[in-house]
Amino acid sequence: MKLCHRILLTLCMPLALVACATPAPPATVAAPVPAAWNAPLPHQGSLQDLSRWWTQLGDPLLVELMAAAQDLSPDLAQARARIAQARAVQVASRADLGPSLDAQAKAGRGFNEQLGHVASTAQAGLATNWELDLFGANAAAETAAGQRLAGAQALWHEARVSVAAEVAQQTSSLRSCLEQFDLAERDAHSRAETERLSALSERAGFTAPATAALARASAAQAQAQARAAQQRMQCDVGFKVLVALTGWQEPALRARLAAAPGGPAPDTLFALAALPAQVLAQRPDVYHAEREVAATSAELGQAQAQRYPRLALSGSISAAWLRNAGATTDLGTWSIGPLTLSLPLFDGGRRAAQTDAARARYDEAAALYRARVRQAVSEVEQALVRLASTAERNASARTAAEGYRASFAATESGWRAGLTSLLELEDARRNAFAAEDALIALRNERQLAWIALYRAAGGGWDAQQGLATAQSSDTPDSSAR
Repeated sequence: MKLCHRILLTLCMPLALVACATPAPPATVAAPVPAAWNAPLPHQGSLQDLSRWWTQLGDPLLVELMAAAQDLSPDLAQARARIAQARAVQVASRADLGPSLDAQAKAGRGFNEQLGHVASTAQAGLATNWELDLFGANAAAETAAGQRLAGAQALWHEARVSVAAEVAQQTSSLRSCLEQFDLAERDAHSRAETERLSALSERAGFTAPATAALARASAAQAQAQARAAQQRMQCDVGFKVLVALTGWQEPALRARLAAAPGGPAPDTLFALAALPAQVLAQRPDVYHAEREVAATSAELGQAQAQRYPRLALSGSISAAWLRNAGATTDLGTWSIGPLTLSLPLFDGGRRAAQTDAARARYDEAAALYRARVRQAVSEVEQALVRLASTAERNASARTAAEGYRASFAATESGWRAGLTSLLELEDARRNAFAAEDALIALRNERQLAWIALYRAAGGGWDAQQGLATAQSSDTPDSSAR
């Protein structure tokens, strides 16, 4: 009797340990978020226009380029592949929660030397096995797989936003480069025309040699600095980058940009929520980091459950036929069981080490989530600061460009009439060129600030809609472009 009691005590000890098990850590962790932005908002509003702000520009070429880049993007293709992998893992882990069923069949034929008969046998049956998941190990694995699928779906949206932002940045920079190239060409042509007129005036005796020398020096300086050639080089590089992003043929891209140079962007492109928490809820990368915390929490629970008993039930049903000496015998069997209880007693610390590793992965995911939240807040506020700075400089830059442009036109007319000196003309030309070039650069800087804010705000992605898409579709919805 004492021996039986010891055996029962040994069998029940793992069950008693369950009461002392350390619970899995929380699936969500707190991350400090400021109550308000520490940078000025362009205006108040919602995120309803954020996801497709580029349609407000009236630039159909930009829309086409974005669609082409998304179809070609390796990042989006990789994100789609990761969604498929995560979905497959979820299906496999979900299957572990239910029983498995296998079919078996075999047949044979042999000769019995003693009886002198040929005997044939055939057998077919079904076998099933079911782990009852007493302590939730398989359920925790299925939870982790579901969280990772939702995170993978969010990363697809992040890749889509990144591609859209990259195409918009390159297109804006290329358009600005082409404007600056045109400005440099017009400046060089103006200097050359001034030199030509000065040379004619010198030969006629109306212009002093020193003044004509100044005109030649100004034209030569433009050639020496090769502003137009340098600007053309930068524009050519921009074309190559955009061709690589979109897969367009370069001649077609050049023709479309020349036919539709694009107008000035509006001062306001989209609205941004005033509360940082609302904006961070629209960040796919933050959502992915949060899902990773939940997944590692579930995996830690799974590792802890692996240290406790496992219960499995098996069963089978089969039918057999034996034909011997012209007589056929039917044999059928079925069984339920055995009911198998597996008690982990000693594994050299393997399960404990797996639990420690899972806890370390959870701590890592929690730290990365908090860091991702801080980074997201910083990126939004940096974009807001840049946007506010361009807004402050925009009016004065326009006024300066318009004023210097009018001054140069008046000075040039006076010089042609002999009322102003060439030195005054060159000074007016230099000021007008610098102001016009600065205005073009500022417009591009402001456009890039809006694009950076679009990217920092998560592109208007909705977490609930993204999760529903992840659970109901095989591939992401391309209509979100």
